[in-house]
Amino acid sequence: MHTGVELASRNKCRAKRFARVGFVALAALSLSACLGPTAGLNRQRVAAGEVAIPMGTPVRDNRSPMEAALACFGAQLTGHEAPRLVIAVGDVKDYTGKYSINEGSAITQGGSLMVYSALGKIGAPIAIAERFDPTIAERELGYTDRRQLGDGNVHEMNGSAVPWLPYFGGTITSSDYYIVGGITELNYNIQSNGGEVRIGNVGPKARVFTQSVAVDLRIVDSRSLIVLKTISLTKQFSGYEVGANMFRFFGTELFDINIGAEGQEPLQLGIRTALEEATLRLVAAVQQVDPARCMTQRLGTISELTAEEFQRSGLFASSAPSGALQPAPRQTVASSMNLDEALNSQDSATSSATGELLQVGFEFADTALTGGAQSVLDQIAQRASEGPINVMVVARDTENWEPAMRDSLLDQRLTALISALANRGVPPAGISVTWRPDRSDTSIHRDGPGLQEIARIQVRR
Repeated sequence: MHTGVELASRNKCRAKRFARVGFVALAALSLSACLGPTAGLNRQRVAAGEVAIPMGTPVRDNRSPMEAALACFGAQLTGHEAPRLVIAVGDVKDYTGKYSINEGSAITQGGSLMVYSALGKIGAPIAIAERFDPTIAERELGYTDRRQLGDGNVHEMNGSAVPWLPYFGGTITSSDYYIVGGITELNYNIQSNGGEVRIGNVGPKARVFTQSVAVDLRIVDSRSLIVLKTISLTKQFSGYEVGANMFRFFGTELFDINIGAEGQEPLQLGIRTALEEATLRLVAAVQQVDPARCMTQRLGTISELTAEEFQRSGLFASSAPSGALQPAPRQTVASSMNLDEALNSQDSATSSATGELLQVGFEFADTALTGGAQSVLDQIAQRASEGPINVMVVARDTENWEPAMRDSLLDQRLTALISALANRGVPPAGISVTWRPDRSDTSIHRDGPGLQEIARIQVRR
């Protein structure tokens, strides 16, 4: 027999237990919500009897903010008819010495591989010689020397048929230059600030912090071993941490709750970006080409296209083809007219002169696409599936830049166009620049009231 007091006490303990379980369940649901997309991974069972495997996002091209700049530089070298160089890469090591027994090296050990990739993004004007890991080639040369290497064919040697590959030397191409160097600085927490408030072991906290890295590279003449150019670049990285903690007793129960988030710009991506820029500037030095125009293509964000896609698009064509278009001058309108109004004010004579091309416009000195341009891009993407679409790129006729500034601004505008069309499903390879002003062309190609033609592109899917 249990008294009413005992039953009430037991019910009270049971209620507390249920309350604790309910609290833990609520906390678990809250934490799963905080995890966001990572908690919703797709799962796939590959074979019967196996547990399901979490599957995340697919593999993609590893892009950096330097993609457009590297593609532009490759086109610039081609346009200047610079000699094709053979460049090798030596050790680009981590010299910071920062190491954690739990996490390993703080800095990537693949600096040389990043420089190789940067040379590959520049493209055709550069031939890359393998010097970083020639192990397989040296091993096969050893087999050849011992007459052990063959290709399945019979070869003639001194009047006799032999099954091995004869080797007479001189098949390995020499390099003109090589790049070496390293990552030389990793400065932790060069500045931080934040705050934390606790009352009864309960309260929020927030912190921001900054660190930096530096890279030092040099390019060396392979024949004379003279260092022709050195470069030292540094980059800062910022991060944040926010959270709320509770550590206290409620009655006889101890509650320890921690909720928060933290994030930081990817350190190794920043190192890759710095090494890519250093590589570009070193090659420009030995090729005696000014890279300033292409350096304006550096982005503050990760590029939506790869350097190869930029090259295939023809965005950075170095000169206009013969027979460049020369539309007749037309009357201007007041600069107060909205750009969309100016585009819509084209009369029938203008439409006839332009062949009723779709037009995309940019405001004065701007590289952003206006609201009206977005709807035109939707039309272009839709109609391109039916056949090639010719598009005229226009700007205010009050723009009259010197050629270098004009070309740099045009490159950025075309980059914005290609990225916007790529977001609409148009592959960059299907976009080609059919006309842009030659560097020697300083005239204003007027087209309609208040507008000038600055480029033409063709879009197809």
